[in-house]
Amino acid sequence: MITHHPSLLRPPILTLRFEVLGRRPTPHAFRSTTVVSARPSAPPLRLRPVRAAAGGASRVGGDGGRGVAPPPALGAALLGFARSNFLPIALVTGVILGLLDPTLGCLAHKCSLAKYSTIGIFVISGLTLRTKELGAALGAWPAGLYGLVSILLITPFLAQFIMQVQLLPREFITGLAMFCCMPTTLSSGVTLTQIVGANSALALSMTVASNLLGIITVPLSLAMYIGAGAGVSLPTEQLFKSLVTRLLIPLIIGKVAREASKGIADFVDGNKQGFSVASAVLLSLVPWIQVSRSRSLILSVQVKALAVAVTIGVLLHLALLAFNVAMLQILSCLEQKGESVFAKKEYARAVILVASQKTLPVLIAVVDQLGGALGESGFLVIPCIAAHINQIIIDSMIVNWWRQRDQQFINAQ
Repeated sequence: MITHHPSLLRPPILTLRFEVLGRRPTPHAFRSTTVVSARPSAPPLRLRPVRAAAGGASRVGGDGGRGVAPPPALGAALLGFARSNFLPIALVTGVILGLLDPTLGCLAHKCSLAKYSTIGIFVISGLTLRTKELGAALGAWPAGLYGLVSILLITPFLAQFIMQVQLLPREFITGLAMFCCMPTTLSSGVTLTQIVGANSALALSMTVASNLLGIITVPLSLAMYIGAGAGVSLPTEQLFKSLVTRLLIPLIIGKVAREASKGIADFVDGNKQGFSVASAVLLSLVPWIQVSRSRSLILSVQVKALAVAVTIGVLLHLALLAFNVAMLQILSCLEQKGESVFAKKEYARAVILVASQKTLPVLIAVVDQLGGALGESGFLVIPCIAAHINQIIIDSMIVNWWRQRDQQFINAQ
């Protein structure tokens, strides 16, 4: 006994074939189709990409999920900031650690860690120094010559104006005036030049030449602008030995290692960021040790007087930066044939950084030789320590700004 119409027993696929083949459907087929359509099947799932929005919400762009990328997470943003500002963060951290607990810094001083950090910096300088940079530095001799004139002759002239400032203790002003007469830094200027990608060979040549010539010019400048008749003299043999052992020999070792092995050269060129970080860490040891050694003396000084001395040191460095930038602009305009060496970025940045800094170790050596002729030795050194640290921090910020601007220019191309 049949209880269903035969057309209802026909498989749906057969019914659909009538339409596909273009045949006229029968009434029975039409009713079969109606029955099939009455059973709605679940629509197929379509996966659309979903992006996590800020704040935990999910947003899907109208273009199929390819919307605007979300901002980076807080951790990634902090990590990016630390990477782009590693050097000033390391320097400030060293100062804070030295003020909070000087024990490790004093121990590092007893172990001559600052000496070895300088040696390490110049070994890295030799490893990263390319031969073509040496040839470029020779071709940029006018820029190097201006740098030496600025370091040894022009900037010491500012000492007589600083001596006019009235501040107690008087040794603060005398120390800053002496600081103007010093040659450039032994390591920080070269390190910052490498980090920003300027011509490190030019920076090295100005560093070596200014410190060697400073053996002659520093006593003359101090006697002329500060302590006429005070019997100022420099430990010539000791300073020359220090330059050779801490600067020239490590530099030559690094350069020879680079030229002797192509594997070493390729490794150094492929890990420039790592070597820049290593140089920054070694450089940050210097203010850490200096602050740790002088912590008790720094805390014994009146805050107002120390703040004034620190402010004068900052203004002095900013004045040196502005002066050198302006002079390079003027000199670049005077040269008419082709692009001036003073206008080229890799030379100008090297000159600005190296010619605007002053060295602290030479000043400390001079103060030791004076034997109190110009005042209390500790008070003479304190504002110079602050000025030395501040100039490195300020210049590291400038270097980071240069790097970010260069990266933006590259991305825009």
